Amino acid sequence: MKKISTLFAKDPNDLGRVVDKINIENKWVFDGEAIATRKFDGTSAAIIGGEIFKRFDAKKGRAIPMGAIPCQEADPKSGHHPHWLKCDRSKSEDKHFFEGFDGLESKVDGTYELCGPKVQGNPENFEKHTLVKHGSEILDFVSLDFKDLEIFLSENDIEGIVFHHISDERMCKLRKSDFGIKRMKLESV
Repeated sequence: MKKISTLFAKDPNDLGRVVDKINIENKWVFDGEAIATRKFDGTSAAIIGGEIFKRFDAKKGRAIPMGAIPCQEADPKSGHHPHWLKCDRSKSEDKHFFEGFDGLESKVDGTYELCGPKVQGNPENFEKHTLVKHGSEILDFVSLDFKDLEIFLSENDIEGIVFHHISDERMCKLRKSDFGIKRMKLESV
């Protein structure tokens, strides 16, 4: 899965934040060519040919394992070079991926987010390790205005929004953290 850009331009003084200026490469969202979906907070996974893969980032100096599938070219600025690496049932670090994979009724090829008790502190509050298909939860809101999106994210317990182009593979995102909003971890009910 390719790294995706942010809906709004980055603040040049704080690259972890956005400013009220459209990221020109994502103008298509404002042209009505997008579907907004929930961004889950976990770790990326993919099902390819009916098998489970995890994301591996071959940052500068990090060796690329045999059989890793590149998701895109290396980013010349950051050095990030994401790959898909096939999970191995004999490796303990892959057990949560298999828990999510084995729990799926249908193992449809595509990208997923692994969420659960041992993933990223479990901000999604899942009781078991679960693979959530990217784009599976469509969001409905009225305005794409900068301030309205900030309010939407502050009032909803989600990590963010991923916008999917309606006719091709383009995507972009907007997260709570892009506005400096912290997500509160809910206690299990």
